Amino acid sequence: MSDITAIAAFKDNYIWCLRQAKLALIVDPGDATAVLQHLQLHQLQLAVILITHHHPDHTGGIKELKQLWPDAVVYAPALEQDKIPYADVWLEDKDQIELADFNLSFQVMQLPGHTLGHIAYYSAPVLFCGDTLFNAGCGRLFEGTAAQMWQSLSRILTLPDQTLIYATHEYTLANLEFARWADPDNTELANYQHWCQQQRELQQPTLPTPLAVQRQINPFLRAEDVGLQHRWQQHNAVDLFTALRSAKDRF
Repeated sequence: MSDITAIAAFKDNYIWCLRQAKLALIVDPGDATAVLQHLQLHQLQLAVILITHHHPDHTGGIKELKQLWPDAVVYAPALEQDKIPYADVWLEDKDQIELADFNLSFQVMQLPGHTLGHIAYYSAPVLFCGDTLFNAGCGRLFEGTAAQMWQSLSRILTLPDQTLIYATHEYTLANLEFARWADPDNTELANYQHWCQQQRELQQPTLPTPLAVQRQINPFLRAEDVGLQHRWQQHNAVDLFTALRSAKDRF
């Protein structure tokens, strides 16, 4: 799965394109135009669409893409059926997707928090995690609770260190500003921030990011850290995560 490309859309979205020969798998196509330009440029045939959640910046392009490629199969979370038109296959936690044309299988992970029905797609070492986990951050709680989101992030933390996080927004520099404020004793953050700034100056994505790096620099994944709990005067991971998420919303 080395041939995965970020298609930039809107202000800071990434629509991921996984290529196998002349076939394309697209993740969260909020903007059909950006996808079409990429497929035409590389002479690709759309075969599969994976949807993580119902927000329009992740689903807005489905209708037009299905009109052009009616045989493309759209996978989407079963808990959001009423909010995602044009999907073909509804997915629940621990479902397995077999994609013979791509020689791939994905495991579905239910990750409520950002939305209640949010799912991710995992095929080692790749995790298409939508808006659950970002580089140095995590998604806002539009529908779920802080406890649900922490449980979802904890589930991601059970994956191997070499897991590559393919999030869907380039929020990294802003997230790192908050992370350095929230976790000022973290010596890993300054070096990582410098690398990310260089990437953005070159107009390169800061994604994907290894889970091993996120374990070190992402405060939302460090809610079990006793030192960070002490700094924030919290006594457990859920309370610290709740405090961090609330602070980030106001930052």
